[in-house]
Amino acid sequence: MNDRATLKRKIYEIDFGLYELLLFLDSHPTNQKAMQLTDEYREHRRELIDEYEKCYGKYIVSPSDVPTGKSWQWLDGPWPWDNDFMEA
Repeated sequence: MNDRATLKRKIYEIDFGLYELLLFLDSHPTNQKAMQLTDEYREHRRELIDEYEKCYGKYIVSPSDVPTGKSWQWLDGPWPWDNDFMEA
């Protein structure tokens, strides 16, 4: 697995943890430990995305990032199923 794939996997792992914490907080809204972990995971996610963007460009592409022209840039890149970042 290359460095880019490893970094993406780390972000996905943090995302999974964040979703689980948010689901837990839906039923335990006053749990301070879960709130603290959520803040730590959000910070760690921000750091990982900053590192990703510094090395590889934008992590999330928004509509404002879409270039004007005759074609979409994402058509030129690998399709999600062409990426090997989830393979060991």
